[in-house]
Amino acid sequence: MNQLQAELPYNELALLPPARELVETIAILRQESRAASALAELKGLSRLLPNPAILINALVLKEAKASSEIENIITTDDKLYQALTVKGQDIDTATKEVLRYRQALYTGYHFIKQKGFLSTNGILQIQQELEQNQAGIRRIPGTSLQNDRTNQVIYTPPDGPSVLKELMHNLEKYLNNNEPNDVSTLIKLAIQHYQFESIHPFYDGNGRTGRIINVLYLLLHDLFAEPILYLSGYIIEHKADYYRLLQAVRTQQNWSDWIIFILQAVEITAQQTIDQITRIQGLFDQTVEQVRSQAPKVYSKELIEVLFEYPYSKIEYLVDRLQIDRRTASKYLRSLEQLGVLRAEKKWKETLFINVALFDLLCQ
Repeated sequence: MNQLQAELPYNELALLPPARELVETIAILRQESRAASALAELKGLSRLLPNPAILINALVLKEAKASSEIENIITTDDKLYQALTVKGQDIDTATKEVLRYRQALYTGYHFIKQKGFLSTNGILQIQQELEQNQAGIRRIPGTSLQNDRTNQVIYTPPDGPSVLKELMHNLEKYLNNNEPNDVSTLIKLAIQHYQFESIHPFYDGNGRTGRIINVLYLLLHDLFAEPILYLSGYIIEHKADYYRLLQAVRTQQNWSDWIIFILQAVEITAQQTIDQITRIQGLFDQTVEQVRSQAPKVYSKELIEVLFEYPYSKIEYLVDRLQIDRRTASKYLRSLEQLGVLRAEKKWKETLFINVALFDLLCQ
């Protein structure tokens, strides 16, 4: 990269790809190898779960909560599970926002499953689901990112419809291309995330949309078959470093530290998810044995799967999945409550049966 490119003003964001020597150093490649190894282990272990939906449902909700928390949208796991389970209750604004994130993630997931690629239109659909508006890509100039504490402008994204269109078209090509001699998919994950956040194409929802694109990118390039790896929890824990390193790429072209940060996030998050899968599997097996030995007339593997897929369960779930009547479903749930597997709670006009041990595990 020449001196002129290195000193581009903030609103003249360079097109992808960056110079290869900046993004494929020895330090980056070493960390990429560790991240790839952790991902491979996670991919293999995820296939062992009795029902993949057990993990997917929990992780999607956990990601929605964590990613929203980065934007200071705070709710609780209890409120989220209640909102998904109980009909007719009032839901607070923050909980609605997190559930919209969950739906936006599924919107993107279904888009790439159907299309086999991720386009600007698909990204727009994600953002529209998040923000519940049709504002689209920015047209009015003057957007700037400021320090929340000092109000100092720290970054001015590119402006102008034609500029943003070109940048998004370039990003779209980068997201979907996977040339044999290209840098690795995980290195490109870090690069595309930086680029999207720096384009800042929307008036609102850029951060959350960008974090959804991360998991879709991994799915798009077959690192997983299902959405099971999310980086928002790691970003929350290292929020100051995240923003500092983003800015260092903009002002100093310091790609190395940024890419290593994202690769470390992938490695550590994969290891944490491996640990969670192991504990879910252990708890599932323990619950199977307890119910089979202490309540054999109630036991079926399908029943236990329902209780793990929906930590907050209710009679309707058993009726639908097990094809039993309401009286039998109620009897099953009450029997498991007596065993201590479930805890019954009255919420609004319904009785919920909470898989307490699983809920505690998922909330860690």
